[in-house]
Amino acid sequence: MSVIIKSPHEIELMRKAGRVVAAVLQTMAAAVRPGLKTRELDEICVKELRKYNAIPSFKGYRGFPANLCVSVNDEIVHGIPGNRVLQEGDIVSLDVGAIVNGLHGDAAITIGVGEISPEAQKLLEVTKGALMAGIAVAYPGNRLGDISAEIQAYVESRGFSVVREYTGHGIGYSMHEDPLIPNFGRRGHGILLAKGMTFALEPMANIGGWQTKVSSDNWTVLTADGSLSAHFEHDIAITDKGALILSEMD
Repeated sequence: MSVIIKSPHEIELMRKAGRVVAAVLQTMAAAVRPGLKTRELDEICVKELRKYNAIPSFKGYRGFPANLCVSVNDEIVHGIPGNRVLQEGDIVSLDVGAIVNGLHGDAAITIGVGEISPEAQKLLEVTKGALMAGIAVAYPGNRLGDISAEIQAYVESRGFSVVREYTGHGIGYSMHEDPLIPNFGRRGHGILLAKGMTFALEPMANIGGWQTKVSSDNWTVLTADGSLSAHFEHDIAITDKGALILSEMD
């Protein structure tokens, strides 16, 4: 495994890609409402990416047919937007990737459609909290397993489970670079974190068990027990002062 160390200039370019992704997610989130078809989110995504002269990372990646992933309720990741109509009380995960100046940005959020149940709201808060907890321990001298263990502990201590078959990853000139970053692990294990490493951290948490299955479209990943799932993702760069979040608005 070879982890690519990025220069300050490369990290600044990645930050531009991350800001584009954040802006696109913000626009799509504002459009989510009951009655919206998920393919309409894909239309918004591609329109917004064009506005920023960005290339969608996902379209055509290993044959993926859309510009973003839209995963609803028990769908964890890789949902294909189509004619599904969002309903009041659904939760929907939006995952977007963009290429700007040859470097990738990749981020995800999960939001409620209208009013959602208290349990669903807690799931969203815990999954986002787990992402921020993982980011908080991503600094030089710690190990990759410290991030994974922090995410796992945050989720499981609050009564939910972390998905184990799908992980975070390195990111930069490719959407997926080394290393893989599981959302579970052991503190003090894994590679030593160093300045210039860039990662996409993306906890996926379920109300029920952690086991998954893949739908008949060979893309959409669902919870095996049909329970709700949430997904949050940020790109980060390791700096002397800790993690710099690349995929958020200023």
